[in-house]
Formats: sequence, C-alpha cells, structure tokens
Amino acid sequence: MTDYSNAPELKASLLGKAIEYKDSYDPSLLYPIARKLNRDDLQIDERALPFKGEDIWTGYELSWLNPKGKPQVAVATFTFPCQSPDIIESKSFKLYLNSFNQSRFESMQAVQQTMAKDLSAATQSDVQVTLYGPEDYQHFAATALPGQCIDELDITVDTYELTPSLLRLADDAQQVEQTLHSHLLKSNCLITSQPDWASVVIRYQGPALCHESLLRYLI
Repeated sequence: MTDYSNAPELKASLLGKAIEYKDSYDPSLLYPIARKLNRDDLQIDERALPFKGEDIWTGYELSWLNPKGKPQVAVATFTFPCQSPDIIESKSFKLYLNSFNQSRFESMQAVQQTMAKDLSAATQSDVQVTLYGPEDYQHFAATALPGQCIDELDITVDTYELTPSLLRLADDAQQVEQTLHSHLLKSNCLITSQPDWASVVIRYQGPALCHESLLRYLI
C-alpha cells in the first residue's frame, strides 16, 4: 500500500499538529484532501467510477449561540457524494465545527445553510447537511444492518492487502438476489496510518458469491 505521509497534497494538513483552538466561526479551517490520492493507487478512473454511493459523517457535539447569546446544541449529519473531487480531513473538520461554539446565528436553519455552503465549496460538490435538535433522538436509534452478516464464518486469513483475486463465485453459482453485511472493513488514515473500522452492506443480483471468499476480500 502506498505511503502518503509525505504527499505534497497533505503537507499543510492539521492532523498531528498542535493547533490553537478557535471558538468563532472560521470556514478557512476546512482542509480538503483529493480523493484521487487513493483512487490513483487503486487504478480507479474518477471520470467513470465503478461504484456509486456517499460518505455520511455524524457530528454529535455541535453548538452555536442564538442572537441573544444563548447556547444551542444539535447533532448533524453530513452527506458527501462519492463523485466529489475532495473530502475533508477529519481534524480540520472537527476544528471547523468547534468554531461555531461562540458564534451567533439567527436560527438552526442558518447554521445548516452555512455549513452546506462551506462544505460544498471546499469539496467542489453538493454536500447535504441536516441538523437534529435534542428532541429528535428517534433519528439515531440503533438498528441492525439489513441482510445476512458473514462475520461469523470460520475462515483462515493470511492476506491483508487489497487482493481482488480472492473473490470467487459459490460452487453452484445459482442466480440470486442477496444482501450481505460485515463489520470487519478497515481503512487506514492516509497520514497517521491509524485504523478506521466500518460496516459495509452489499446488495447484488447475479451468480451467487462465495461468502467465505467475500469475507477474506473485505478483510
């Protein structure tokens, strides 16, 4: 896997550096990182992506002041289309969100519109922002992922690099329509190489995949 720690595009990143905390609104804190850094390594043509989807980020500790100086709190979701040229570096994103803490806004809608404008400009895409108040807890109730979980399969794993050749069809390869999920998908930060764990849901139609081979591939 390519080491991106010295990539010129990441030299100005705030990750791993001591930063003075800013509690007043400052969109300049946002630091975009080009998606192509990873996609070039995987030989993915950004002009014809072989997938569709979006990144959904959640901010659980968002706050700002109303016009009278009273603190307001909310949970936010941010949806970035996979076609966006850039994504936001995580530490800069958190610093940006914290910069709202002592800034006054007319309404929750004004905060939402401001964030959507700033993030869309930074990533050169249409970013969707939704804010939820403290009484909207039902939107964040824990739910099970759809389909069959393949994580309990008893497999031996000895390959931890991207290896598409691990994928194969089931022995009978009957035509199926399946939904599968796994909680064992891991990516590494481009700068620190620290792991980020995620769950993945796969819906497909066609010849049946071998579930064991799919789990090895995801790992």
